[in-house]
Amino acid sequence: MVELTSLSPGPPRPSRLTPRRRPPPPTPHVHTSSRRRGRILGAATATPGADDYHSTIRSLNSRGRHVPRKSLGQNYTLNSKVNEELVAAAGVEEGDVVLEIGPGTGSLTSALLQAGATVFAVEKDKHMATLVKDRFGSTEQLKVIEEDITKFHIRSHFLPFMKEKYGATKKLAKVASNLPFNVSTEVVKLLLPMGDVFSVVVLMLQDETAVRLADASIQSPEYRSINVFVDFYSEPEYKFRVDRENFFPRPKVDGAVISFKLKNAEEYPPVSSPKSFFSMVNSAFMGKRKMLRKSLQHICSSSEIEAALDNIGLPVTTF
Repeated sequence: MVELTSLSPGPPRPSRLTPRRRPPPPTPHVHTSSRRRGRILGAATATPGADDYHSTIRSLNSRGRHVPRKSLGQNYTLNSKVNEELVAAAGVEEGDVVLEIGPGTGSLTSALLQAGATVFAVEKDKHMATLVKDRFGSTEQLKVIEEDITKFHIRSHFLPFMKEKYGATKKLAKVASNLPFNVSTEVVKLLLPMGDVFSVVVLMLQDETAVRLADASIQSPEYRSINVFVDFYSEPEYKFRVDRENFFPRPKVDGAVISFKLKNAEEYPPVSSPKSFFSMVNSAFMGKRKMLRKSLQHICSSSEIEAALDNIGLPVTTF
């Protein structure tokens, strides 16, 4: 019998003739989350700080990297206030262990260290990994690994690091990252099932992606299989929007910070096997214009599917 479970829902680069000009502050934005109606979540506004446009350029030039690599989705945060608010959204406190993905020039890393966290940073770009190591020297509060996070086995490498820092104390780590936009879905799928390792995952994503993951209604056209996945493993919350002018190079879209409060295994919906459940979900969404008894017939017979639909009060013609 097929198991059907209902889930609730740069600035342009400054002219050489005006080297001291800083990027103008962006217009503040607000966003109202459909999951938190009435609550206004304001965007961080630009304030000159240690990680503004000029310091970012100097950091890149110090390693001979004049242009961020588009192929790696590199857009660096110019606004230290954004990093501070991201750290606050993750609830980072003194003594926390935090996984950071793609530290870039180390602007978010700096905010995490200032909050008293020990940072385990995974950086694919060897030049940027070296830059971060050089920037923070030999501090014991930072470990930088040169690796692609999508190929990195977190349990094999991160858990021993946690054991070293926490000892016998049973404490969960956190994730805080200004994520390269081009790997956001892969990273979400990698991290959310790890409620036994992390308590919360806070990511900077494209604004459109963050809204879709946090707010898509189960009856809306925007609802996808990834929404089922997100709701299965976590409680998502849209935190705040970040104007594109806060990044270098300036992307074509705004960013947004989203928080995923991870569930533990006891809180997952009651399915016999998450793997088989998501195989069924993916098949159903791939055939959105087909009735379920057709799109799922490779899993079990039409009669079994019809019986399962009837058992949960849905018509056998359900799409």
